[in-house]
Amino acid sequence: MAGSSKKVIYAALAGNGLIAITKFIAASVTGSSAMLSEGIHSLVDTGNQVLLLHGMRRAKQPASKDFPFGHGKEIYFWSFVVALLIFALGAGISIYEGVQHILHPQVISNPMINYIVLGLAMLFEGFAWYFAFTEFNKTKGNRGFFGAIRAAKDPTLFVVLFEDSAAMLGLVVAFLGVLMAQVTGVLYWDGLASVVIGLILGGTAIWLAYETKGLLIGESADPKVVRGIREMSQDFNEIESVNEVLTMHMGPEYILVNISVHFRREIPVGRVELTASELDKQIKLRFPKVRRVFIEAEKSI
Repeated sequence: MAGSSKKVIYAALAGNGLIAITKFIAASVTGSSAMLSEGIHSLVDTGNQVLLLHGMRRAKQPASKDFPFGHGKEIYFWSFVVALLIFALGAGISIYEGVQHILHPQVISNPMINYIVLGLAMLFEGFAWYFAFTEFNKTKGNRGFFGAIRAAKDPTLFVVLFEDSAAMLGLVVAFLGVLMAQVTGVLYWDGLASVVIGLILGGTAIWLAYETKGLLIGESADPKVVRGIREMSQDFNEIESVNEVLTMHMGPEYILVNISVHFRREIPVGRVELTASELDKQIKLRFPKVRRVFIEAEKSI
């Protein structure tokens, strides 16, 4: 999972970095507001990929006295920061630039440069989007697209997929804005396209923030995992009933489990300890992402 995420991020990082440079050059030559917004968009995306890589590196730090469960949630924090940056920088600046060009429209010179740059950007972004979508499809199983996003515990894949999808849509809007301004002679189209791009980024950021918030606070494991742990616990003859199975993702590959069970009244203390130890081992064997298991042992009265 981590390897796939890194490949997707590196592909997006390389593509967005090159695209941002060409967009800014085209914006400076032609004076297009939509192209400037697209340059800002690609620059923000490039910075976001750097932050995601930083988060993945930080998440690998070992557990310590101050952080006994490790730093796995770092990736959730930095994914949330990415959402905030898309909203504050990408959406905010794009809308501001668009409004300024609507109030003070400028003639777009050499629009062909914009078309060439946008065409190349669509090609590069299309490749990055396809790569991210392919990797995401490998992880989603039988779930639908939106269901897979809601169930995902590794935000890096869907963050990049969201970014690339917004980028593709933004490129189409920028192309239409430049084209309409050229064909109709109405310069407001360019500024309007910039505002629309900002709204697309704003919507993407809000959605990303919503999806990563739950992970940051502490989402439970997949219901199949919770159900499997409960069934395994009930299979032990020494256990009379299972009260609760509480789980929380401390990172994409780290699940914390707390189980409250009633042991049979006639079971000696030594047998209770052996049963708890065996249950711990079997859970970790069946679900490799489970790293820590706490069992609250209670005897029936």
